[in-house]
Amino acid sequence: MKINRIALLLTGSMAWMWCAQAETADSLRNEKIQSIDEVVVTGSREVADLRRLPVSVSVIGRERLAESYRPSLLPTLTEWVPGLFITGRGVMGYGVSTGSAGSMTMRGVGSSPTTGMLVLIDGHPQYMGLMGHPIADAYRSNLADKVEVVRGPASMIYGSNAMGGVVNIVTRKMHEDAVKTDLQAGYGSYNTLQTELTNRIRAGRFTSVVAGSYDRSDGHRKDMDFEQYGGSARLGYEFSEAWNLAANVQLTHFNAQNPGTVSAPLFDNISHITRGVASAILSNHYGKGSGSLSFFYNWGRHKINDGYSAGQQPLDYRFNSRDRMLGVSWFQNYAFFHGNRITFGFDYQHFGGKAWNRYLNGDPNRVTADKSMDEVAGYVDFRQNLTAWFTLDAGVRIDHHSHAGTEWVPQAGVSFQLPTDAQIKLSASKGFRFPTIREMYMFPPQNPDLRPERLWNYEISFAQRLFGGRLSYGANIFFIDGENLIQTVRVDGRPKNVNTGRIENAGLELQVAWRISPVWSVDVNYSYLHMEYPVLAAPRNKLFVGADFTKGRWSASTGVQYVKGLYISLSPVTEEESFVLWNLSGRVRATRWLSVYVRGENLLAQRYEINAGFPMPKATFIGGVELNF
Repeated sequence: MKINRIALLLTGSMAWMWCAQAETADSLRNEKIQSIDEVVVTGSREVADLRRLPVSVSVIGRERLAESYRPSLLPTLTEWVPGLFITGRGVMGYGVSTGSAGSMTMRGVGSSPTTGMLVLIDGHPQYMGLMGHPIADAYRSNLADKVEVVRGPASMIYGSNAMGGVVNIVTRKMHEDAVKTDLQAGYGSYNTLQTELTNRIRAGRFTSVVAGSYDRSDGHRKDMDFEQYGGSARLGYEFSEAWNLAANVQLTHFNAQNPGTVSAPLFDNISHITRGVASAILSNHYGKGSGSLSFFYNWGRHKINDGYSAGQQPLDYRFNSRDRMLGVSWFQNYAFFHGNRITFGFDYQHFGGKAWNRYLNGDPNRVTADKSMDEVAGYVDFRQNLTAWFTLDAGVRIDHHSHAGTEWVPQAGVSFQLPTDAQIKLSASKGFRFPTIREMYMFPPQNPDLRPERLWNYEISFAQRLFGGRLSYGANIFFIDGENLIQTVRVDGRPKNVNTGRIENAGLELQVAWRISPVWSVDVNYSYLHMEYPVLAAPRNKLFVGADFTKGRWSASTGVQYVKGLYISLSPVTEEESFVLWNLSGRVRATRWLSVYVRGENLLAQRYEINAGFPMPKATFIGGVELNF
């Protein structure tokens, strides 16, 4: 039945596309369609031509994020980035407690929680100082101008946690002198409310972007309420054409309930989480070089009631934690001669915090962790265009951790620029991850002797653009071999973290983007993953077909996602899930300043799970208005 549905949907989509092509063939003769953006910063920490980077990078632009009408940007990334999968369990919100969601894997690398994927905001690492993982609820769509995703290890540039890949959120900016304000409000299924307000200013050399948001939902199950408050501000000043200064602050607070699995429900499992980010960056851009010096500080406050099961008594304590992470990052690149670029970089990070159980009867708090760690690293990356069609890239990083020792991280790649706007890339890159405070010290039996996780990624890719960039396609083949992965084993009846895990993954990724006309476009991506050792939240097959329509005041976007062979449980038994999701959104601009939108998700009303025991909602709808002035 599922296969028939897939065939029907895909056949309908192709027919739709071919009809659209026939209707707009004449306009193609007179209209010039912009090619896909080729300039990225992630992967090299400089503005670079994507075609000459040794790594694979996917770029999701502002328009794509805006038309999704989702408060979180992560569901959009799941659809549009091959090899990336992010778990969910409800209409809104992820949380951080047992049975939560927001776990990320790239090509089967990510771990649980997500310590093998690095999330950046404007190049600054974002994760808990104690736990070492990102906080999924903090990454909102209104924050981003675009998102760049490195598919594969980026540890040579970004160090630990970039073992599987990198998600870099490039924050919004104002590009012309003006004052613009955007207000969006939506309401839909399960009493779900989404609101956000953004103000952008540019006056000469000064820029600012200020945003605030409030979201809530009852959830599709009892005891699944979610509520979130958020705000951010970015200020920038251009001292000259070469030098500029930017400061950024972001604050998020959310309250999330976890109902537990259907077969083993939980009561009063409630999390109160506050996350903050602050950074400042001084950048220079000259003809032969560019660089930056940046400072950042992340902090968090967690108050969690882990709840209790039916027939049990409520817990007599609450879990509390404060964590922090601060760092300094510097890099400078320079072109000594034509076609050359060499980058030197330095990173320092200090992270840690305190976790404790606060007893309700007044007993003294029981501290479970009170640690801090330091990490210092230096790297050099060399890129040279040996000919007009051949580019060599090689680099090495040395990274020292105060508790886990020193790690050398090499990376090398070549790219060949072929006729007819095509390129072939070959690369070999090492990824690694230092153990976190949680893994080493938080829960007994402790293991302070944990070693870094390591893997090698070998990759070959081909990409080509045709018809002036209107049609582009690409393919990647990769092999991942890893060791020393941290796993939990039973020692005297208690869980202990040890370096006994292995990973051996191989896979294929395909992408096609076709700008059929100024009105129609279609995008397809597919990823296949073979896992010698099964990994949670890593589907064997993931296919997405999306189409966009824009004409005059009207716009619409639809997408079908097919997931097969998703491991949702490995213990006590292995469980797999497969499903098809169909989403549709539309917008009409009623006036110059007012738009009305509607969005539907899982329109086939599929019954499926991403986390074992947590059924996902069937069809959901949300509608609202946008004000732009």
